[in-house]
Amino acid sequence: MKSTRIAIVAFDRFTDIDVFLAWDLFNRVRRDDWQVKIVGTEATHTSVAGLPIPMGAQVEWANEADIVFFASGPGIRALYKDPTYLARFALDPERQLLGSMCSGALLLAALGFLADQTATTYPTTRAELAAMGITVVEEDLVVHGNVATAAGCLAALDLCGWMLERHAGREVRDRVLGAVQPVSKGLAWSGASR
Repeated sequence: MKSTRIAIVAFDRFTDIDVFLAWDLFNRVRRDDWQVKIVGTEATHTSVAGLPIPMGAQVEWANEADIVFFASGPGIRALYKDPTYLARFALDPERQLLGSMCSGALLLAALGFLADQTATTYPTTRAELAAMGITVVEEDLVVHGNVATAAGCLAALDLCGWMLERHAGREVRDRVLGAVQPVSKGLAWSGASR
């Protein structure tokens, strides 16, 4: 049986909640054929809050992943302008789901996946993304084919939900997201209400 591989791309000074919320949500699938790794360029990367975490693989692992989730954080600002870093990626939206949280959209744009598209990002990154020729909109989640951008850390629920539904089905998405909803909201998730 072929494993489903999910790469969460991290780097020094990543936003903690982006990486750890996605890590938690993707790992709630709990299937033997489901493999989630946090990937980076070093053996360990340190979050913006100062927490060092070991990487499960180098960023090249993302090239063969089924789902690639780009985290955000201040560390992105150097990376999206670094041709050596960008050259490590050989992603293909024809066979992969690609998504970014907040400033992670800068990496998707630098890699050429947002050309002639609308995208969303965190308010402090809007001008940078627009300067790359991207039409920036104020929405939680923007999807074009197999590429999505999300803005605001808790929009990870929308982005991960989209990725889960596209790759594992609505039932898996509902089970995973229903498990993290506030009790007063019930255990049923509805993307339409967001």
